Amino acid sequence: MTIDNDDDLTALKEIGAIVRETIDEMGRAVRPGITTAELDEIGATELTRRGARSAPRLAYGFPGNTCISINDEAAHGIPGDRALAEGDLVNIDVSAERNGYWADTGASFPVGRVPETTIRLLDSTREALKRAIYTARAGRPINAIGKAVETVAKRGGYSIVEGLNGHGVGRFIHEPPTVSNTYDRNAREKLTRGLVITIEPFLTPGNGRMVEAEDGWTLKTADGALSAQFEHTIVVTKGVPLVLT
Repeated sequence: MTIDNDDDLTALKEIGAIVRETIDEMGRAVRPGITTAELDEIGATELTRRGARSAPRLAYGFPGNTCISINDEAAHGIPGDRALAEGDLVNIDVSAERNGYWADTGASFPVGRVPETTIRLLDSTREALKRAIYTARAGRPINAIGKAVETVAKRGGYSIVEGLNGHGVGRFIHEPPTVSNTYDRNAREKLTRGLVITIEPFLTPGNGRMVEAEDGWTLKTADGALSAQFEHTIVVTKGVPLVLT
């Protein structure tokens, strides 16, 4: 969506704060031994008490309130009885709707002590998001975002997980445009003031190819390599974007 008035911005700030606060609560609970279902229940409680509804459940009938993906699971992991273990890398993606407005955020968390290689992957993915957000300004081509992500990934020796991109958001969880994490010289569509999008780089030390798990939801790296993701919902401006989450 594109923001039309102050009421739109106020409502988006509210739902943005809700998903941010929810993922913060879930992140604080990450520890060895906790199950993904227990983490998801924390997310459900936080969303409900703030008057929001789970976006993946509402929009797609997803069998969880949040998406929780571990290690080689890049996205859309289903919460269940799997317990986190020391050294794991867990991604939490929280998206929600309130009063007709939607927002989306995600982050990857180390579980206990993790190898230095995992820390470097997290640092590079976080940096890719930061650089991409800084690049996203009204009047610039949308492919500048993918170029920024790709530059950081290559510098760190990482691949970008194929097929996973940012997207428009605001009136629904997934809207146009697609916000690619790779540079496409033909994607010259200009970013416009007030456009609401997510930016969400997915980096991996593997080859970047992806497969769907047998559950029909979870997306995994084909080679079993770790995957990390960080995501914010932003509003494009003429200057530095407004980060809602």
